[in-house]
Amino acid sequence: MQSRSIHAENVVASGAVTKRRFVGFDGAQASVQGQKVLGVSQYDAADGDDLALDAIGTTVVETGAAIAKGDSIITDAQGRAIPATGALSIGAGATPVTSTAADGAILTGADLPEFVVGDALAAASGAGKFIEIIFRR
Repeated sequence: MQSRSIHAENVVASGAVTKRRFVGFDGAQASVQGQKVLGVSQYDAADGDDLALDAIGTTVVETGAAIAKGDSIITDAQGRAIPATGALSIGAGATPVTSTAADGAILTGADLPEFVVGDALAAASGAGKFIEIIFRR
């Protein structure tokens, strides 16, 4: 299985980065579940090393859980791919909005609680597997 990235980003690693894991915009391996990421590392890197990331197209990433083909993908706290935890919804007991000023603008802010990176092009039976994903950029 080989990535078919059509775009690679070059960053300086901020801390140790493991091959085939998600990396944030700061050059550090993803460490918060659902965080926004820049790409997937193409190889291992030590702090301060130059690091190439797949960022657009497809790439191969290590899994942190079982994944079904077609699942929306987020990062786990170790930079591995896991399925998104669920659809966005309004919590039970929320106050109904009746204002015409709020109509169509109920959710505000920049990023949702989970940043969906892409979609699984293959299934994985559990953690420690390697699957191809396609980025949603």
